[in-house]
Amino acid sequence: MRSRLKELEDTVGELESFRQQTFAELKESRREMWALRYGTLEAIQIVIDVACAVVSHENRGHPKTYAECLRILGREGRIDEALAERLAEAVGLRNVLVHDYLDVNDRLVFEALENLDDLRAFARQVTREGSNAKGGNAED
Repeated sequence: MRSRLKELEDTVGELESFRQQTFAELKESRREMWALRYGTLEAIQIVIDVACAVVSHENRGHPKTYAECLRILGREGRIDEALAERLAEAVGLRNVLVHDYLDVNDRLVFEALENLDDLRAFARQVTREGSNAKGGNAED
């Protein structure tokens, strides 16, 4: 888990650099928009991977969806419940990026940059709780 969270930290750092540009500036470069899309997808996927791994490793249930992994962690107090809900909603953006990539609303991807603190909060909370939770292992 630690290596995935380091990867999340690095990805969020890269995404942070896009905040220095306006949406209009980003739209001028197809390459920049691709990078923003991929970075956003990667960050959300890491959160999903870590959340589902924690649910599985700590025997917290059998989620049927990625969003449910996050909601379980929130419901059980493993991470903040409001944060879990916001991240569960981000799974929807991930699904659009993966499955409906031809119809992506790039403005929504750009606006998601306002939520980078949620990704950081997830990493902090899951690490803190993981080192203290019964059965959790922050070293994975």
